[in-house]
Amino acid sequence: MFLALPQLTASGIEDQLIASHVRSLLATHLTDVATSDKHVIRPWFNGKIDFAPPVVDLTEQGFALAGGRLDYVDGRVVAALVYHRRLHSINLFIRPAERFGSNASFTNTRSGYSLERWTGGGLEYWAVSDIPAAELGQFRQQFLNQSKHAPMR
Repeated sequence: MFLALPQLTASGIEDQLIASHVRSLLATHLTDVATSDKHVIRPWFNGKIDFAPPVVDLTEQGFALAGGRLDYVDGRVVAALVYHRRLHSINLFIRPAERFGSNASFTNTRSGYSLERWTGGGLEYWAVSDIPAAELGQFRQQFLNQSKHAPMR
C-alpha cells in the first residue's frame, strides 16, 4: 500500500517558507554553522542531506554569506543558506527539484516578504527576505552569475 502525500500549492509552500524565515529570526536560530567561509559551509551539509547545495559567497556583490542550517519545508529536510543585505537577512532554501514540478521562475510578495523561486542543476531555490522585491531579484541574478563558476558536486 502506498500513501501519496499531496504537494503544496505555490501559495502553500510560500506560506511555509515565510514561516520558516520568520522562525529563524525569532528563535535566534538563523544558522547551524555560522561562517562566511563557503569551504566550511559546503562540507557541513555532507551526510545531513541527500544532495549537495551550491554555496556561493556574494559579499562583493553586497550580499554577505553568514552561514547555513537545516530546515524542514513541504515534508522534506532542506538546506538553508543565510545571507545579509545591510540589516536584513535572506534565507535561501534549496532542495532537489521535483521530477515533474514546474521549472518556472517567479517573484512574489506576500505579507511584506519578497520571494524568488528558480531551478537549476536539478535543484529548486527559494529566496525569502523582507528586502524589496527588486533587491531580492538582484540577489537571485548574482547567485546565478556566481554559481556558474562554483563547482557542483
